[in-house]
Amino acid sequence: MSQLFCSFHALDSKGLLHFSLNQQQVGGNRGVPTSYMANHSVLRISSCKANSEILDGEAYKYYADGEWKKSSSGKLVPIINPTTRKVHYKVQACTQEEVNKVMETAKIAQKSWAKTPLWKRAELLHKAASILKEHKAPIAESLVKEIAKPAKDAVTEVVRSGDLVSYCAEEGVRILGEGKFLVSDSFPGNDRTKYCLTSKIPLGVVLAIPPFNYPVNLAVSKIAPALIAGNSLVLKPPTQGAVSCLHMVHCFHLAGFPKGLISCVTGKGSEIGDFLTMHPGVNCISFTGGDTGIAISKKAGMIPLQMELGGKDACIVLEDADLDLVAANIIKGGFSYSGQRCTAVKVVLVMESVADALVEKVNKRVAKLTVGPPEENSDITPVVSESSANFIEGLVVDAKQKGATFCQEYKRDGNLIWPLLLDNVRPDMRIAWEEPFGPVLPVIRITSVEEGIHHCNASNFGLQGCVFTKDINKAILIGDAMETGTVQINSAPARGPDHFPFQGIKDSGIGSQGITNSINMMTKIKTTVINLPTPSYSMG
Repeated sequence: MSQLFCSFHALDSKGLLHFSLNQQQVGGNRGVPTSYMANHSVLRISSCKANSEILDGEAYKYYADGEWKKSSSGKLVPIINPTTRKVHYKVQACTQEEVNKVMETAKIAQKSWAKTPLWKRAELLHKAASILKEHKAPIAESLVKEIAKPAKDAVTEVVRSGDLVSYCAEEGVRILGEGKFLVSDSFPGNDRTKYCLTSKIPLGVVLAIPPFNYPVNLAVSKIAPALIAGNSLVLKPPTQGAVSCLHMVHCFHLAGFPKGLISCVTGKGSEIGDFLTMHPGVNCISFTGGDTGIAISKKAGMIPLQMELGGKDACIVLEDADLDLVAANIIKGGFSYSGQRCTAVKVVLVMESVADALVEKVNKRVAKLTVGPPEENSDITPVVSESSANFIEGLVVDAKQKGATFCQEYKRDGNLIWPLLLDNVRPDMRIAWEEPFGPVLPVIRITSVEEGIHHCNASNFGLQGCVFTKDINKAILIGDAMETGTVQINSAPARGPDHFPFQGIKDSGIGSQGITNSINMMTKIKTTVINLPTPSYSMG
Protein backbone atom coordinates (compact mmCIF):
# COMPACT_ATOMS: atom_id res chain seq x y z
CA MET A 1 0.00 0.00 0.00
CA SER A 2 1.36 3.41 -0.91
CA GLN A 3 1.43 5.97 1.84
CA LEU A 4 2.62 9.54 2.05
CA PHE A 5 4.80 10.71 4.89
CA CYS A 6 5.58 14.31 5.59
CA SER A 7 7.97 16.37 7.63
CA PHE A 8 6.81 19.55 9.28
CA HIS A 9 8.91 22.47 8.14
CA ALA A 10 7.40 25.83 8.85
CA LEU A 11 4.32 27.98 9.14
CA ASP A 12 3.75 30.68 6.58
CA SER A 13 2.54 34.22 7.26
CA LYS A 14 -1.01 32.92 7.50
CA GLY A 15 -0.08 30.22 9.99
CA LEU A 16 -0.58 27.34 7.54
CA LEU A 17 1.38 24.14 7.97
CA HIS A 18 3.87 23.26 5.25
CA PHE A 19 5.06 19.75 4.58
CA SER A 20 7.54 17.92 2.39
CA LEU A 21 6.17 14.67 1.05
CA ASN A 22 7.83 11.30 0.58
CA GLN A 23 6.04 8.28 -0.76
CA GLN A 24 6.94 4.76 0.27
CA GLN A 25 5.40 1.33 0.45
CA VAL A 26 4.06 0.29 3.82
CA GLY A 27 2.36 -2.85 4.96
CA GLY A 28 -0.89 -2.54 6.88
CA ASN A 29 -2.76 0.54 7.93
CA ARG A 30 -1.08 1.00 11.34
CA GLY A 31 -4.40 1.48 13.06
CA VAL A 32 -5.76 4.06 10.61
CA PRO A 33 -9.34 3.15 9.55
CA THR A 34 -9.31 1.28 6.28
CA SER A 35 -11.47 3.80 4.47
CA TYR A 36 -8.79 6.46 5.09
CA MET A 37 -6.19 4.29 3.46
CA ALA A 38 -8.42 3.49 0.52
CA ASN A 39 -9.34 7.06 -0.22
CA HIS A 40 -6.55 9.22 1.18
CA SER A 41 -2.80 9.36 1.50
CA VAL A 42 -2.11 9.97 5.14
CA LEU A 43 0.01 12.95 6.08
CA ARG A 44 2.00 12.42 9.22
CA ILE A 45 3.38 15.47 10.95
CA SER A 46 6.76 14.60 12.37
CA SER A 47 6.90 15.13 16.11
CA CYS A 48 8.27 18.54 16.95
CA LYS A 49 10.93 18.09 19.58
CA ALA A 50 9.34 18.95 22.91
CA ASN A 51 11.39 20.69 25.54
CA SER A 52 13.07 17.96 27.54
CA GLU A 53 12.06 19.48 30.87
CA ILE A 54 8.38 18.69 30.31
CA LEU A 55 8.96 15.07 29.27
CA ASP A 56 10.05 12.04 31.25
CA GLY A 57 10.71 9.36 28.68
CA GLU A 58 7.42 8.97 26.86
CA ALA A 59 5.31 10.64 29.55
CA TYR A 60 4.62 14.31 30.09
CA LYS A 61 5.18 15.79 33.53
CA TYR A 62 2.76 17.97 35.44
CA TYR A 63 3.57 21.56 36.46
CA ALA A 64 3.69 22.83 40.02
CA ASP A 65 5.70 25.38 41.99
CA GLY A 66 7.47 26.50 38.83
CA GLU A 67 8.81 23.01 38.11
CA TRP A 68 7.95 20.03 35.91
CA LYS A 69 7.36 16.98 38.06
CA LYS A 70 6.61 13.28 37.99
CA SER A 71 3.70 12.13 40.13
CA SER A 72 4.47 10.10 43.22
CA SER A 73 1.63 7.79 42.20
CA GLY A 74 3.86 6.19 39.60
CA LYS A 75 0.79 5.96 37.38
CA LEU A 76 0.17 7.40 33.94
CA VAL A 77 -3.01 8.32 32.09
CA PRO A 78 -3.05 7.28 28.41
CA ILE A 79 -4.33 9.66 25.75
CA ILE A 80 -5.90 7.96 22.76
CA ASN A 81 -5.40 9.38 19.27
CA PRO A 82 -8.98 9.57 17.88
CA THR A 83 -7.74 8.79 14.36
CA THR A 84 -5.67 5.69 15.07
CA ARG A 85 -7.53 4.76 18.27
CA LYS A 86 -4.19 3.92 19.83
CA VAL A 87 -2.33 5.47 22.76
CA HIS A 88 -0.40 8.48 21.50
CA TYR A 89 0.59 10.33 24.69
CA LYS A 90 0.78 9.66 28.41
CA VAL A 91 0.45 12.15 31.27
CA GLN A 92 0.92 11.96 35.04
CA ALA A 93 -1.86 10.67 37.28
CA CYS A 94 -1.55 13.21 40.09
CA THR A 95 -2.55 12.32 43.63
CA GLN A 96 -4.77 14.17 46.08
CA GLU A 97 -1.72 14.96 48.20
CA GLU A 98 -0.08 16.59 45.20
CA VAL A 99 -3.24 18.62 44.67
CA ASN A 100 -3.02 19.75 48.30
CA LYS A 101 0.57 20.92 47.76
CA VAL A 102 -0.44 22.76 44.59
CA MET A 103 -3.19 24.59 46.47
CA GLU A 104 -0.81 25.57 49.25
CA THR A 105 1.75 27.05 46.87
CA ALA A 106 -0.98 28.73 44.81
CA LYS A 107 -2.28 30.51 47.91
CA ILE A 108 1.19 31.72 48.89
CA ALA A 109 2.06 32.84 45.35
CA GLN A 110 -1.22 34.73 44.99
CA LYS A 111 -0.52 36.91 48.01
CA SER A 112 2.69 38.13 46.43
CA TRP A 113 1.22 38.39 42.93
CA ALA A 114 -1.59 40.63 44.21
CA LYS A 115 1.11 43.16 45.16
CA THR A 116 2.62 43.09 41.67
CA PRO A 117 1.88 46.32 39.74
CA LEU A 118 -0.76 46.05 37.03
CA TRP A 119 1.69 47.11 34.33
CA LYS A 120 4.04 44.31 35.35
CA ARG A 121 1.26 41.69 35.24
CA ALA A 122 0.31 42.94 31.78
CA GLU A 123 3.94 42.90 30.65
CA LEU A 124 4.30 39.22 31.57
CA LEU A 125 1.03 38.33 29.84
CA HIS A 126 2.19 40.06 26.65
CA LYS A 127 5.41 38.08 26.85
CA ALA A 128 3.50 34.82 27.30
CA ALA A 129 1.30 35.67 24.32
CA SER A 130 4.35 36.22 22.14
CA ILE A 131 5.95 32.95 23.23
CA LEU A 132 2.66 31.13 22.68
CA LYS A 133 2.57 32.25 19.06
CA GLU A 134 6.21 31.34 18.58
CA HIS A 135 5.51 27.82 19.88
CA LYS A 136 2.36 27.28 17.87
CA ALA A 137 3.79 24.31 15.95
CA PRO A 138 4.16 21.75 18.79
CA ILE A 139 0.88 22.89 20.35
CA ALA A 140 -0.95 22.59 17.04
CA GLU A 141 0.54 19.14 16.47
CA SER A 142 -0.73 18.03 19.87
CA LEU A 143 -4.22 19.27 19.01
CA VAL A 144 -4.14 17.26 15.80
CA LYS A 145 -3.07 14.08 17.59
CA GLU A 146 -5.14 14.40 20.78
CA ILE A 147 -8.48 15.68 19.52
CA ALA A 148 -8.28 15.20 15.73
CA LYS A 149 -8.54 18.91 15.06
CA PRO A 150 -7.70 19.76 11.43
CA ALA A 151 -4.13 21.06 11.23
CA LYS A 152 -5.02 24.54 9.96
CA ASP A 153 -7.69 24.95 12.66
CA ALA A 154 -5.22 23.82 15.31
CA VAL A 155 -2.78 26.57 14.33
CA THR A 156 -5.63 29.09 14.28
CA GLU A 157 -6.63 28.12 17.82
CA VAL A 158 -3.13 28.76 19.14
CA VAL A 159 -2.75 32.12 17.39
CA ARG A 160 -6.21 33.16 18.55
CA SER A 161 -5.22 32.21 22.08
CA GLY A 162 -2.15 34.43 21.93
CA ASP A 163 -4.30 37.31 20.74
CA LEU A 164 -6.73 36.69 23.59
CA VAL A 165 -3.94 36.86 26.18
CA SER A 166 -2.64 40.15 24.78
CA TYR A 167 -6.10 41.71 24.58
CA CYS A 168 -6.79 40.59 28.14
CA ALA A 169 -3.60 42.27 29.36
CA GLU A 170 -4.64 45.58 27.80
CA GLU A 171 -8.25 45.35 28.93
CA GLY A 172 -7.24 44.38 32.45
CA VAL A 173 -5.05 47.44 32.86
CA ARG A 174 -7.98 49.66 31.86
CA ILE A 175 -10.64 47.90 33.93
CA LEU A 176 -8.61 47.33 37.08
CA GLY A 177 -6.92 50.71 36.91
CA GLU A 178 -10.21 52.46 37.61
CA GLY A 179 -12.38 52.62 40.70
CA LYS A 180 -15.43 54.55 41.86
CA PHE A 181 -15.87 57.52 44.15
CA LEU A 182 -19.29 57.83 45.80
CA VAL A 183 -20.61 60.48 48.16
CA SER A 184 -23.25 59.99 50.84
CA ASP A 185 -25.57 62.90 50.07
CA SER A 186 -26.85 61.29 46.88
CA PHE A 187 -29.09 59.10 49.07
CA PRO A 188 -32.02 60.85 50.81
CA GLY A 189 -31.49 61.88 54.43
CA ASN A 190 -27.69 62.08 54.25
CA ASP A 191 -25.29 64.99 54.28
CA ARG A 192 -21.99 64.77 52.47
CA THR A 193 -20.14 63.30 55.43
CA LYS A 194 -18.96 60.05 53.86
CA TYR A 195 -16.68 59.43 50.91
CA CYS A 196 -16.78 55.90 49.49
CA LEU A 197 -13.91 54.48 47.40
CA THR A 198 -14.45 51.19 45.56
CA SER A 199 -11.92 49.04 43.73
CA LYS A 200 -11.65 45.53 42.32
CA ILE A 201 -9.50 43.01 44.17
CA PRO A 202 -8.62 39.39 43.32
CA LEU A 203 -10.61 36.42 44.59
CA GLY A 204 -7.60 34.23 45.39
CA VAL A 205 -7.08 30.84 43.75
CA VAL A 206 -8.98 30.21 40.50
CA LEU A 207 -9.57 26.63 39.34
CA ALA A 208 -9.80 26.47 35.54
CA ILE A 209 -11.24 23.42 33.77
CA PRO A 210 -11.40 23.68 29.95
CA PRO A 211 -13.04 21.15 27.58
CA PHE A 212 -11.44 18.86 25.03
CA ASN A 213 -12.65 20.68 21.91
CA TYR A 214 -10.79 23.96 22.51
CA PRO A 215 -8.38 22.98 25.27
CA VAL A 216 -5.88 25.78 24.62
CA ASN A 217 -8.19 28.66 23.75
CA LEU A 218 -10.67 27.95 26.52
CA ALA A 219 -7.82 27.47 28.97
CA VAL A 220 -6.25 30.87 28.27
CA SER A 221 -9.70 32.48 28.31
CA LYS A 222 -9.67 31.56 32.02
CA ILE A 223 -5.95 31.90 32.76
CA ALA A 224 -5.38 35.40 31.39
CA PRO A 225 -8.30 37.12 33.19
CA ALA A 226 -7.41 35.35 36.42
CA LEU A 227 -3.77 36.44 36.28
CA ILE A 228 -4.30 40.05 35.23
CA ALA A 229 -6.80 40.38 38.09
CA GLY A 230 -4.18 39.26 40.63
CA ASN A 231 -5.29 35.67 41.18
CA SER A 232 -3.27 32.47 41.06
CA LEU A 233 -4.39 29.73 38.70
CA VAL A 234 -4.72 25.96 38.95
CA LEU A 235 -5.44 24.30 35.61
CA LYS A 236 -7.02 20.86 35.33
CA PRO A 237 -6.97 20.07 31.60
CA PRO A 238 -9.19 17.46 29.96
CA THR A 239 -7.50 14.13 29.32
CA GLN A 240 -7.93 14.57 25.56
CA GLY A 241 -6.17 17.91 25.26
CA ALA A 242 -3.87 17.60 28.27
CA VAL A 243 -0.63 17.61 26.29
CA SER A 244 -1.72 20.69 24.33
CA CYS A 245 -2.41 22.41 27.65
CA LEU A 246 0.97 21.37 29.06
CA HIS A 247 2.73 22.85 26.03
CA MET A 248 0.69 26.03 26.49
CA VAL A 249 1.55 26.23 30.21
CA HIS A 250 5.20 25.81 29.25
CA CYS A 251 4.91 29.09 27.34
CA PHE A 252 3.74 30.84 30.53
CA HIS A 253 6.61 29.15 32.35
CA LEU A 254 9.09 30.55 29.82
CA ALA A 255 7.56 34.01 30.20
CA GLY A 256 8.83 34.08 33.79
CA PHE A 257 5.72 34.13 35.96
CA PRO A 258 6.44 33.64 39.70
CA LYS A 259 6.74 30.08 40.99
CA GLY A 260 3.50 28.58 42.22
CA LEU A 261 1.32 31.16 40.51
CA ILE A 262 0.33 28.80 37.69
CA SER A 263 -0.09 25.05 38.14
CA CYS A 264 -1.28 22.32 35.80
CA VAL A 265 -2.35 19.02 37.36
CA THR A 266 -3.24 16.06 35.19
CA GLY A 267 -5.05 12.90 36.12
CA LYS A 268 -8.35 11.10 36.08
CA GLY A 269 -11.41 13.11 37.00
CA SER A 270 -12.66 10.13 38.99
CA GLU A 271 -9.62 10.39 41.27
CA ILE A 272 -8.96 14.12 41.62
CA GLY A 273 -11.97 15.80 39.98
CA ASP A 274 -14.25 16.16 43.00
CA PHE A 275 -11.24 16.67 45.23
CA LEU A 276 -10.25 19.71 43.17
CA THR A 277 -13.69 21.26 42.79
CA MET A 278 -14.53 20.82 46.47
CA HIS A 279 -11.11 21.83 47.75
CA PRO A 280 -11.31 24.53 50.46
CA GLY A 281 -8.37 26.33 48.85
CA VAL A 282 -10.32 27.12 45.70
CA ASN A 283 -11.92 30.59 45.60
CA CYS A 284 -13.46 30.47 42.11
CA ILE A 285 -14.21 27.84 39.45
CA SER A 286 -14.32 28.51 35.73
CA PHE A 287 -15.53 25.41 33.92
CA THR A 288 -16.46 24.65 30.32
CA GLY A 289 -17.91 21.26 29.49
CA GLY A 290 -21.04 19.19 29.83
CA ASP A 291 -23.29 17.77 32.54
CA THR A 292 -20.34 17.51 34.92
CA GLY A 293 -20.69 21.23 35.48
CA ILE A 294 -24.13 20.79 37.03
CA ALA A 295 -22.67 18.34 39.55
CA ILE A 296 -19.82 20.74 40.28
CA SER A 297 -22.22 23.61 40.92
CA LYS A 298 -24.05 21.53 43.51
CA LYS A 299 -20.84 20.63 45.36
CA ALA A 300 -18.74 23.77 45.08
CA GLY A 301 -20.27 25.76 47.92
CA MET A 302 -20.26 29.52 48.26
CA ILE A 303 -17.67 30.49 45.67
CA PRO A 304 -18.16 32.30 42.34
CA LEU A 305 -18.84 29.98 39.41
CA GLN A 306 -18.41 30.63 35.71
CA MET A 307 -19.80 27.77 33.66
CA GLU A 308 -20.66 27.01 30.06
CA LEU A 309 -22.24 23.58 29.79
CA GLY A 310 -23.27 23.04 26.19
CA GLY A 311 -26.25 23.83 24.03
CA LYS A 312 -28.85 22.68 21.55
CA ASP A 313 -28.53 25.79 19.41
CA ALA A 314 -31.59 26.25 17.22
CA CYS A 315 -31.55 27.80 13.75
CA ILE A 316 -34.94 29.32 12.88
CA VAL A 317 -35.40 29.92 9.13
CA LEU A 318 -38.26 32.13 7.88
CA GLU A 319 -39.83 32.16 4.39
CA ASP A 320 -38.03 35.32 3.30
CA ALA A 321 -34.54 34.16 4.31
CA ASP A 322 -31.65 34.11 1.86
CA LEU A 323 -31.43 30.33 1.52
CA ASP A 324 -27.92 30.33 0.08
CA LEU A 325 -26.75 32.28 3.12
CA VAL A 326 -28.66 29.92 5.40
CA ALA A 327 -27.18 26.82 3.75
CA ALA A 328 -23.64 28.18 4.01
CA ASN A 329 -24.11 28.96 7.69
CA ILE A 330 -25.69 25.58 8.41
CA ILE A 331 -22.63 23.88 6.94
CA LYS A 332 -20.27 26.17 8.83
CA GLY A 333 -22.27 26.09 12.03
CA GLY A 334 -23.32 22.46 12.01
CA PHE A 335 -20.34 20.59 10.59
CA SER A 336 -17.13 22.51 11.31
CA TYR A 337 -14.85 20.49 13.58
CA SER A 338 -17.27 17.63 13.02
CA GLY A 339 -19.99 19.41 15.00
CA GLN A 340 -17.98 19.14 18.23
CA ARG A 341 -18.69 22.69 19.32
CA CYS A 342 -21.01 24.01 22.02
CA THR A 343 -22.12 26.72 19.60
CA ALA A 344 -22.69 24.39 16.67
CA VAL A 345 -26.07 24.52 14.96
CA LYS A 346 -27.80 21.55 16.62
CA VAL A 347 -31.30 21.75 15.13
CA VAL A 348 -32.74 23.52 12.07
CA LEU A 349 -36.32 24.78 12.44
CA VAL A 350 -37.38 25.75 8.94
CA MET A 351 -40.74 26.95 7.62
CA GLU A 352 -42.40 24.20 5.61
CA SER A 353 -42.80 26.38 2.52
CA VAL A 354 -39.02 26.70 2.02
CA ALA A 355 -37.89 23.45 3.63
CA ASP A 356 -37.46 21.44 0.41
CA ALA A 357 -35.38 24.17 -1.22
CA LEU A 358 -33.18 24.61 1.87
CA VAL A 359 -32.58 20.89 2.36
CA GLU A 360 -31.56 20.57 -1.29
CA LYS A 361 -29.06 23.41 -0.96
CA VAL A 362 -27.60 22.01 2.25
CA ASN A 363 -27.29 18.52 0.75
CA LYS A 364 -25.28 19.87 -2.19
CA ARG A 365 -22.85 21.47 0.25
CA VAL A 366 -22.66 18.37 2.47
CA ALA A 367 -21.60 16.37 -0.60
CA LYS A 368 -18.57 18.65 -0.98
CA LEU A 369 -17.30 18.16 2.58
CA THR A 370 -14.06 16.20 2.75
CA VAL A 371 -13.84 13.33 5.22
CA GLY A 372 -10.64 11.91 6.66
CA PRO A 373 -7.72 12.41 9.04
CA PRO A 374 -6.98 15.82 10.58
CA GLU A 375 -3.46 15.90 9.11
CA GLU A 376 -5.09 16.33 5.69
CA ASN A 377 -7.17 19.29 6.90
CA SER A 378 -10.32 17.29 6.22
CA ASP A 379 -13.60 19.06 6.93
CA ILE A 380 -14.89 16.06 8.87
CA THR A 381 -12.42 14.29 11.15
CA PRO A 382 -12.88 11.56 13.77
CA VAL A 383 -14.88 12.50 16.85
CA VAL A 384 -12.91 12.56 20.05
CA SER A 385 -13.61 9.06 21.37
CA GLU A 386 -15.30 5.76 20.67
CA SER A 387 -17.85 6.45 23.40
CA SER A 388 -18.77 9.72 21.66
CA ALA A 389 -19.15 7.92 18.36
CA ASN A 390 -21.34 5.28 20.00
CA PHE A 391 -23.55 7.96 21.56
CA ILE A 392 -23.98 9.70 18.20
CA GLU A 393 -24.83 6.39 16.56
CA GLY A 394 -27.48 5.76 19.21
CA LEU A 395 -29.19 9.03 18.25
CA VAL A 396 -29.03 8.09 14.58
CA VAL A 397 -30.51 4.63 15.19
CA ASP A 398 -33.34 6.13 17.22
CA ALA A 399 -34.12 8.62 14.45
CA LYS A 400 -34.14 5.86 11.82
CA GLN A 401 -36.46 3.68 13.86
CA LYS A 402 -38.88 6.58 14.26
CA GLY A 403 -38.98 7.52 10.58
CA ALA A 404 -36.55 10.38 9.99
CA THR A 405 -35.49 10.94 6.38
CA PHE A 406 -31.79 10.19 5.84
CA CYS A 407 -30.44 12.65 3.27
CA GLN A 408 -27.16 10.71 3.16
CA GLU A 409 -26.29 7.13 3.97
CA TYR A 410 -25.16 6.75 7.57
CA LYS A 411 -21.52 5.78 7.47
CA ARG A 412 -19.05 5.19 10.28
CA ASP A 413 -15.51 3.85 10.42
CA GLY A 414 -14.12 3.73 13.95
CA ASN A 415 -14.44 7.22 15.41
CA LEU A 416 -15.04 8.73 11.99
CA ILE A 417 -18.67 9.52 11.20
CA TRP A 418 -19.59 10.91 7.79
CA PRO A 419 -21.72 14.09 7.76
CA LEU A 420 -25.43 13.36 7.92
CA LEU A 421 -28.48 15.58 7.51
CA LEU A 422 -31.71 14.17 8.96
CA ASP A 423 -34.91 15.63 7.50
CA ASN A 424 -38.48 15.33 8.78
CA VAL A 425 -37.31 14.94 12.37
CA ARG A 426 -40.12 14.96 14.93
CA PRO A 427 -40.13 16.02 18.60
CA ASP A 428 -40.43 12.40 19.73
CA MET A 429 -36.92 11.64 18.43
CA ARG A 430 -33.92 11.94 20.76
CA ILE A 431 -31.94 13.89 18.14
CA ALA A 432 -34.54 16.67 18.40
CA TRP A 433 -33.45 17.42 21.98
CA GLU A 434 -30.12 15.81 22.79
CA GLU A 435 -26.76 17.30 21.88
CA PRO A 436 -24.94 14.88 19.53
CA PHE A 437 -21.59 16.70 19.50
CA GLY A 438 -20.96 15.18 16.11
CA PRO A 439 -21.59 15.72 12.38
CA VAL A 440 -25.28 14.81 12.49
CA LEU A 441 -27.85 17.59 12.08
CA PRO A 442 -31.65 17.30 12.41
CA VAL A 443 -34.14 19.36 10.39
CA ILE A 444 -37.58 19.97 11.87
CA ARG A 445 -40.20 21.48 9.57
CA ILE A 446 -42.45 24.08 11.21
CA THR A 447 -45.64 25.79 10.12
CA SER A 448 -45.34 28.95 12.20
CA VAL A 449 -42.74 31.13 13.89
CA GLU A 450 -44.42 30.40 17.21
CA GLU A 451 -43.80 26.68 16.70
CA GLY A 452 -40.09 27.33 16.17
CA ILE A 453 -39.82 29.55 19.24
CA HIS A 454 -41.69 26.97 21.32
CA HIS A 455 -39.30 24.18 20.31
CA CYS A 456 -36.27 26.36 21.05
CA ASN A 457 -37.58 27.35 24.47
CA ALA A 458 -38.73 23.84 25.41
CA SER A 459 -35.10 22.71 25.45
CA ASN A 460 -33.29 22.42 28.76
CA PHE A 461 -30.41 24.23 27.04
CA GLY A 462 -30.21 27.94 26.33
CA LEU A 463 -26.77 28.82 24.99
CA GLN A 464 -27.26 30.42 21.57
CA GLY A 465 -29.71 30.46 18.72
CA CYS A 466 -29.96 32.10 15.32
CA VAL A 467 -32.66 33.59 13.12
CA PHE A 468 -32.55 33.99 9.35
CA THR A 469 -34.85 36.59 7.80
CA LYS A 470 -34.58 39.78 5.77
CA ASP A 471 -37.07 41.50 8.10
CA ILE A 472 -35.05 43.00 10.96
CA ASN A 473 -38.21 43.72 12.95
CA LYS A 474 -39.17 40.04 12.89
CA ALA A 475 -35.62 39.08 13.74
CA ILE A 476 -35.58 41.28 16.83
CA LEU A 477 -38.98 40.07 18.01
CA ILE A 478 -38.07 36.41 17.53
CA GLY A 479 -34.64 36.90 19.09
CA ASP A 480 -36.15 38.54 22.16
CA ALA A 481 -38.55 35.63 22.54
CA MET A 482 -35.83 32.97 22.33
CA GLU A 483 -34.62 31.82 25.75
CA THR A 484 -30.91 31.81 24.96
CA GLY A 485 -27.88 33.72 26.17
CA THR A 486 -27.09 34.98 22.66
CA VAL A 487 -29.08 35.27 19.44
CA GLN A 488 -27.29 35.60 16.10
CA ILE A 489 -29.20 37.30 13.29
CA ASN A 490 -28.41 35.98 9.81
CA SER A 491 -25.35 34.06 10.99
CA ALA A 492 -24.56 30.76 12.67
CA PRO A 493 -23.93 30.70 16.44
CA ALA A 494 -20.37 31.47 17.49
CA ARG A 495 -18.43 32.20 20.66
CA GLY A 496 -16.14 34.88 19.29
CA PRO A 497 -14.74 37.37 18.95
CA ASP A 498 -13.35 36.56 22.37
CA HIS A 499 -14.12 39.96 23.87
CA PHE A 500 -17.86 39.58 23.19
CA PRO A 501 -20.05 38.50 26.13
CA PHE A 502 -20.74 34.76 26.01
CA GLN A 503 -23.27 33.18 28.31
CA GLY A 504 -26.04 30.63 28.57
CA ILE A 505 -29.17 30.19 30.59
CA LYS A 506 -30.91 27.12 32.02
CA ASP A 507 -28.62 24.07 31.76
CA SER A 508 -26.24 25.95 29.46
CA GLY A 509 -24.43 27.69 32.23
CA ILE A 510 -23.89 30.21 35.00
CA GLY A 511 -22.39 33.66 34.59
CA SER A 512 -20.93 35.27 31.50
CA GLN A 513 -17.61 34.88 29.71
CA GLY A 514 -15.78 37.21 27.36
CA ILE A 515 -12.61 39.02 28.42
CA THR A 516 -14.21 41.94 30.26
CA ASN A 517 -16.86 39.81 31.93
CA SER A 518 -14.28 37.23 33.02
CA ILE A 519 -12.04 39.86 34.58
CA ASN A 520 -14.98 41.30 36.49
CA MET A 521 -16.14 37.84 37.54
CA MET A 522 -12.70 36.93 38.89
CA THR A 523 -12.58 39.97 41.15
CA LYS A 524 -14.70 41.29 44.00
CA ILE A 525 -15.47 44.80 45.18
CA LYS A 526 -13.50 46.25 48.06
CA THR A 527 -14.95 49.40 49.67
CA THR A 528 -13.24 51.98 51.82
CA VAL A 529 -15.44 54.62 53.50
CA ILE A 530 -13.98 57.87 54.81
CA ASN A 531 -16.12 59.43 57.54
CA LEU A 532 -15.88 63.21 57.82
CA PRO A 533 -16.66 65.17 61.02
CA THR A 534 -18.66 67.76 59.08
CA PRO A 535 -20.31 67.87 55.64
CA SER A 536 -17.86 68.73 52.88
CA TYR A 537 -18.79 69.98 49.45
CA SER A 538 -16.36 70.45 46.57
CA MET A 539 -15.81 74.14 45.90
CA GLY A 540 -18.43 74.82 48.59
